[in-house]
Amino acid sequence: MSVFAALADWGTSSFRLWLVDAEGQILAARRSADGMAAAREADGGFAGVLERHLAALNAPVGVSVVACGMVGAKQGWVEAPYVATPADPASLASGAIRVPGGERAVHVLPGVCQRGEGVFDVMRGEETQILGLEAGEGRELVCLPGTHSKWVAVEDGRLDRFATFLTGDLFSAIAAGTILKHSVVPGDAQFDEAAFASAVCAAFERPAELSASLFAIRAAGLLSPDDAPHPASVLSGLLIGLELAGAASRFGPFAGPPIRLVAAGGLAARYRAAFRALAISAIEADGEAAVRRGLFAAARKILT
Repeated sequence: MSVFAALADWGTSSFRLWLVDAEGQILAARRSADGMAAAREADGGFAGVLERHLAALNAPVGVSVVACGMVGAKQGWVEAPYVATPADPASLASGAIRVPGGERAVHVLPGVCQRGEGVFDVMRGEETQILGLEAGEGRELVCLPGTHSKWVAVEDGRLDRFATFLTGDLFSAIAAGTILKHSVVPGDAQFDEAAFASAVCAAFERPAELSASLFAIRAAGLLSPDDAPHPASVLSGLLIGLELAGAASRFGPFAGPPIRLVAAGGLAARYRAAFRALAISAIEADGEAAVRRGLFAAARKILT
């Protein structure tokens, strides 16, 4: 089969590349830690990193590349300005920026921004993943957990509006920069699901008490160290519960179709546990397959 395009998901710390045919089938794939941060310092910069990976896959000399993610940020290879919501593969394709110079055509997809009613927000990379979820008609809510968790309302296959929650950043900052640094052990991988679930429910039901609930983690360790619940599990549960309360406030009660959870590994397990604790219906989606489909949909519009 002949190669139709090379698709690249180029984040801050990771790089994934696929060669696909005209039907979107994978012909070859490669991944590495050559994200934006590493590519900026690499021999030949972004172009050098890309060409080395293409050569490793024996990609045709003239194959075009369509990329998404932080490669299009201000600090990336070329800035691809945000397009406004609502967004779909056509608007991403129309907002793509071709990298100037060079013999190979490299098209970088834009991120998506939101300005409605004074609610400012941005995403870069997740939009391609969301538009590759192949959502049907009607409204769906998508959750993409992470350092900056994204909650996205998808309407009839379009990315309609979204909200970003600094859940991962808050966990790191609170665990290392507040009195809880004496309670939460750095790198502690233990997970107490019962303590976590209880904390999720507490934060979801009483979000205004979050600050008091956080201090209670320290107090429990001082007053009843042998019986105190696992500090990191409680902190994680409180912050994820707060995030879910915020998403419900922003998008309405979780009474519609199951939430699409786009996550993997331990993070997916925690959000599954949080949804179980609150009796929220959710289904999981393959994020890598989704971003590849989103890239391919944009590539077809750009290259054909």
